[in-house]
Amino acid sequence: QVRLVESGGGSVQAGGSLRLSCAASGYIYSRYSMAWFRQAPGKEREGVAAFRGDGTTNYADSVKGRFTISQDNGKNTLYLQMNSLKDEDSAMYYCAAHFLGPPPLAAGSYKYWGQGTQVTVSS
Repeated sequence: QVRLVESGGGSVQAGGSLRLSCAASGYIYSRYSMAWFRQAPGKEREGVAAFRGDGTTNYADSVKGRFTISQDNGKNTLYLQMNSLKDEDSAMYYCAAHFLGPPPLAAGSYKYWGQGTQVTVSS
């Protein structure tokens, strides 16, 4: 059974950094693309960053230059390094796996989801 567990969320001041992790189990990790999404209260879930199986990455315009997605195949873990955080980055962040097809930052493009980790940015 596939399981995705996010960690690393927390509260941080604007301008600070956090690194999120997503540990995958029961999953042929390296063969599939994975991504990070976020959802703030009252808003739709939005794609933040995607890491494709061929090594290419995609980022939402709102996080380009500030966030970096990466993966460690040996640890079956996906990461999201978030720098220069802003108030508007506050949300529940979710890990997604098993890419079903483009576009890579659409929620409907992934089969498996984690439970999320909360990120709160205050100014």
